[in-house]
Amino acid sequence: MCRNIKTLFNFDPPVTPEEVRAASLQFVRKITGFNKPSKANEAAFLAAIDEIAGISGRLLLSLETTASPKNREEEALKPKLALPRDSALKI
Repeated sequence: MCRNIKTLFNFDPPVTPEEVRAASLQFVRKITGFNKPSKANEAAFLAAIDEIAGISGRLLLSLETTASPKNREEEALKPKLALPRDSALKI
């Protein structure tokens, strides 16, 4: 589940609220172990997502860097171009 959380800081174009919420959902799923909560836990689950998304959004807005923003398309291609660890050539 957590492997779907992507770095959201310092991109051009900047992160969207939807991306922050999606990462927050993945985080809450990971720490609770629920893909979808029961009715009894749904309110707490959704409240946690909202709180984490709010905190994450504020964090991203407050961070500073001198690095140039990363290009989203180029960063998305990197994992696809990388060799899987187990397929590396062995000498």
